[in-house]
Amino acid sequence: MSRTVARLFVDALEELGVRQVFGVVGDALNPLTDAIRTSDALSWVGCRHEEAAAFAAGAQSQLTDTLGVCMGTVGPGSVHLLNGLYDAAKSGTPVLAIAGQVPRSEVGTDYFQEVDNDLLFKDVAVFRATVTSPEQLPALLEVAVRTAIGRRGVAVLTIPGDIGDQELPNDRPLRLSVARSENRPDDPALDEAARLIDEGGNVTLLVGRGSRTSRDDVLALADRLAAPMVLTLKAKEGFEGDNPYQVGQTGLIGNPAAAHAMDHADTLVLLGTDFPYREWYPEGKKVVQVDRVAEHIGRRVPVDVALAADVGPTVRGLLERVAPREDRKHLDSAREKFTHWQDGQRRLAAPGHDKGLIGKVRSAFDNRDHLVRPEALAAAVDAAADDDAVFTSDTGMATVWLSRFVEMRGSRRLIGSYNLGSMANAMPQAIGAQFLDRDRQTIAFCGDGGLSMLLGDLMTIRTERLPVKLVVFDNRRLGMVKLEQEQAGLPEFGTVLDNPDFAAVAEALGIKGIRVERAEDLAEAIERTFAEPGPVLLDVLTNPDEIAVPAKPTVQQGWGFAIAKVRENLRSTGS
Repeated sequence: MSRTVARLFVDALEELGVRQVFGVVGDALNPLTDAIRTSDALSWVGCRHEEAAAFAAGAQSQLTDTLGVCMGTVGPGSVHLLNGLYDAAKSGTPVLAIAGQVPRSEVGTDYFQEVDNDLLFKDVAVFRATVTSPEQLPALLEVAVRTAIGRRGVAVLTIPGDIGDQELPNDRPLRLSVARSENRPDDPALDEAARLIDEGGNVTLLVGRGSRTSRDDVLALADRLAAPMVLTLKAKEGFEGDNPYQVGQTGLIGNPAAAHAMDHADTLVLLGTDFPYREWYPEGKKVVQVDRVAEHIGRRVPVDVALAADVGPTVRGLLERVAPREDRKHLDSAREKFTHWQDGQRRLAAPGHDKGLIGKVRSAFDNRDHLVRPEALAAAVDAAADDDAVFTSDTGMATVWLSRFVEMRGSRRLIGSYNLGSMANAMPQAIGAQFLDRDRQTIAFCGDGGLSMLLGDLMTIRTERLPVKLVVFDNRRLGMVKLEQEQAGLPEFGTVLDNPDFAAVAEALGIKGIRVERAEDLAEAIERTFAEPGPVLLDVLTNPDEIAVPAKPTVQQGWGFAIAKVRENLRSTGS
């Protein structure tokens, strides 16, 4: 007897090495989830929200560089997948989404819950199709998988409710292999790039996640060119630990040393990055850009030499061509500024930093002078965490504190919604990460706004007994929005959050909850959190007035912040 459509899908996922499928069960998916139930190698993870399922699948894909899989049933279930799938798409990671659909005879009749999935997923997917006949399989599934992996994006296959249990009339073995290769520029292009670099004065490298597998080559190039290395947030993973050339990040979450390295360069070499913020690229520089995706090149800053290829072989080609630099003043100056900035950051995280401050700022909190500095929380977690821990971070201030106070040393990994910039990503991404290895420490830096948005999937952590550590920066604010408003001279509005005691919520759900309300209790709470073998939610009340100064603060931002504070004080006194 031939396999059913559902059995084919499960066999394909097993062959691809997929171990979990994330989703919410229902109607059209029932034949597929039943086939998963009988699988020895594949398990179903029932999430409380399909958005969390898509984030978890995307996290697994990013961490393993293989296919992540999620499911959403007819109509609303599929719609809920969208945000997590957009995050995967913008992260350039392969995900297969299986979406339910009404029975074939009802398609087009505005049937209960009917949604046009092919239209719905048009913008997010590199491949999308609706299975209208078992005869289309297995070929259609093979194309979907190859497209997702080959183009590093989202593939969506829609399965009507009356298809999953149908037998395949043309059953055959699956053919899912996708050969990968590295691309190298031709010699004339490398010669041109080397000539520009040799004649280009001071060189600064801007290094992105596309360089992660070529660390040794990139460090060798930095040494040969005496070039400071500015890292994007995604390049923290792989380039921070034991790197004598790196000077941290640029941009709003960056530091003055990185801005100095960019501004005082004559030539910028962009390696595997599509850093999006044009205002942080200095003008008047010669630019060489290396990226395996040709359409990424030149869309942020004008490029003099474009090398559409993989970073590793391209850098190795440049190392054979560029002359070594004897003058290391540019590198030394940037590194000195970076070390000075790091010393200042350590002082911010010191336990006694706030002692001696005069006066108290009005606040929704009592005893604000006892609240934990977010810098101190991030630094304490960094010190306590394993050198192979996986970190996730919510978009906003949680990411700022992680970027500045958590070093991606050893074999630590880092993921977040760093291209889409979605809220509520850290906790579900940690779910996906923890499933890959239950013995590997997984730590989510959660904003209070982000965590509360998908709070229901704490129950997924409890049900699956995942030992995730959730660190909540509980400042009762949408902190980044507050900072944006104040820098523009606006008083904060709509950013205050009426939070529950998140630790008590966790306890009610069967998860260990620890709450910190005073700075002097932080060290013990961190120790208890990491000593606990199961999941822990650490709810830390942090100072909502703590700000992150950008790499190059402007006079306009300073005046805006001052004006905003005056307006806030006038409003609070009723003047």
